[in-house]
Amino acid sequence: MIVVESGEIRNMERSAQRKGTSLASMMEQAGAAVAELAAKIIARDKLRNVTVFCGKGNNGGDGFVIARFLSMMCEVTVILANDYPQSDLAKLNFNILPDKVTVIDNSEERDKCADIINNSDIIIDAIYGIGFNDILDPYCTELVVRANRSKAVRIAVDIPSGIICNTGEVPGECFHADYTVSFTALKPAHVLYPSQDYCGEVSVAKVGMPKIIMDTCTYAMKTTDEYLEKHPMKSVKKSAHKGTNGTLLSIGGSYGMSGAAVLSGKAALRCGVGILRVALPESIYPIAASSLTEAVFMPLEQSKHGLISLNEFDRLQMGIMNDCTAVLLGCGLGQGDDISELVSALISITTKPMVLDADGINAIAADPSILRTSMAPIVITPHPGEMGRLTGKTTNDVQKSRYRTARDFASEYGVTVVLKGANTIIALPDGNVYVNLTGNNGMAKGGSGDVLAGMMASFIAQGMSTDEAAINAVYYHGKLGDKCMEKYSARTMLPSDMIDEIKNIL
Repeated sequence: MIVVESGEIRNMERSAQRKGTSLASMMEQAGAAVAELAAKIIARDKLRNVTVFCGKGNNGGDGFVIARFLSMMCEVTVILANDYPQSDLAKLNFNILPDKVTVIDNSEERDKCADIINNSDIIIDAIYGIGFNDILDPYCTELVVRANRSKAVRIAVDIPSGIICNTGEVPGECFHADYTVSFTALKPAHVLYPSQDYCGEVSVAKVGMPKIIMDTCTYAMKTTDEYLEKHPMKSVKKSAHKGTNGTLLSIGGSYGMSGAAVLSGKAALRCGVGILRVALPESIYPIAASSLTEAVFMPLEQSKHGLISLNEFDRLQMGIMNDCTAVLLGCGLGQGDDISELVSALISITTKPMVLDADGINAIAADPSILRTSMAPIVITPHPGEMGRLTGKTTNDVQKSRYRTARDFASEYGVTVVLKGANTIIALPDGNVYVNLTGNNGMAKGGSGDVLAGMMASFIAQGMSTDEAAINAVYYHGKLGDKCMEKYSARTMLPSDMIDEIKNIL
């Protein structure tokens, strides 16, 4: 699916009008789509009372259409949230409401509105649409708060009122939807946080937008599943052998951080890489070797702090030049001046595609311009804190503008950015951005990122482009998390459980 910002939706509507599709017909289809969902819930749960909150603009017009359709099967009350309709389309659909629909002005009959809300089986929010960019006024706030406290099923029209469409910000009170019906395409608020927490189950309704406009619109993001539908993972050839399945050089681990090297290594092996070479400090070699029995090891001289010594640069350079098809750098690597120098040097000389993770990212945070010197494509996999260090932003600022932050960094430095977190963002150097909708909060545990990095690097070593590998790894990593949550619960699942599930998911 595509994700489209509010301004582009307006452009698309204007283009549709020029091609002969009226806004009135699109409003009718939009209202019908929401009414259809509500009707299914009404029939399923044997409900009777529906209340529709209507704003004064075209979102309110959608609400009047919904009320008209639902009045044929149940009792419907329209609450005018903040005024009588002002737009021409809203006025048109308000004027043709059936007499059986009860209409109440919230500003004049607040107590009556409260009683109606308390007795509602379904509440439909059609106050504000995707153009909202403020906080709710006191009258709307009162309605929304009462609705959120009610036991009614709550449905949002296009977007819950109180949410900023293009950023996903929730600056004040907002409608807490159980279901949201988006029109034409997903909007950023449906896939970004914190707004997604208030959208409930999101569906996209076709409302008559011409296909040629859909195919040529400027979208903010696409979902990873859309990419994978068009670019399915290729099967391994029957004639394959360990040499043709690629060689991954994983450089990482440090004293006290052997688990990161092990988790990433296990994930890489399980994802099909032919040979895994692990370069790590000699002190943790026995620990890692006992867990990664299929790997080939390069024990390295270490500093007094248990980190890979800068003296090993030449060996690592030779390993990159001659012994691998991809590099994974950073899992459990540790931090220090020598590490920063080592990572920068390896980035500048690499001739093989590289995944830069965790402490590999921290090592260049003070000067990310080193990324521009790479002779090979690079994927970086920061969490929001690491992204903040790379960009000079606070973690909170990164979270407020996830896809723009990732997109701008990818374009500026010529790398693929995998900004981890709920609904991970994958930003490509060419400006395209993908958002992933698989995964769950059970994955929010130390080690999950190491599994993702290992999967990604494994796919690259086997011949995928960095962009293709990033999208595949993020999507299937989320699928692994969802499978583990089903089996173990979000609380008890572990990253190692996800590795065990790779053989079932792939």
